[in-house]
Amino acid sequence: MSRIGKLPIPLPQGVTAEVAGQDVKVKGPKGELQLTISEPIKVSLEDNSILVSRPDDEAKSKSLHGLSRTLIANNVQGVSEGFSKSLEIVGTGYRAASKGSTVELALGLSHPVVVTPPDGITLTVEGNNKIVVSGISKQAVVRSPQTFASFVSLSHTRARESATRVSESVARLERLVSKNGS
Repeated sequence: MSRIGKLPIPLPQGVTAEVAGQDVKVKGPKGELQLTISEPIKVSLEDNSILVSRPDDEAKSKSLHGLSRTLIANNVQGVSEGFSKSLEIVGTGYRAASKGSTVELALGLSHPVVVTPPDGITLTVEGNNKIVVSGISKQAVVRSPQTFASFVSLSHTRARESATRVSESVARLERLVSKNGS
């Protein structure tokens, strides 16, 4: 039996859960989240806690047991407390400023980079170089900093790559013209 999967998920005060077949809906003071659990796993609601069980010891059931319990526990924690992650921008002259719901980053580029948060995510700026990403979905909160970093680095890298490609193309054309012209 999975050590994680067999633990019951206690529902904090103010949090309610509904189980309808494979769908688990959790409501709390911060919002509402819904999750659909994969088929061999069974979810039940007993004594103000959620229990996750598996029907057999097949490899698929074993692998989904602990995962399903953890995903439900993350939803319960999210609607009751929420999740947050702090990001720090490190670099000379790098800074962040809040512009409504968006964040404007000065990263040494010729233009400021404006980042709009996805639905369910809140971005707050503390000081000049600290950004706090918060929300009720752990998956969205953890994914946002990666999206942040990839967006900023990709936009900078793409500009550099496209400038390199153009200069390589021009050099190739000049070589072709000089070969054919002589």
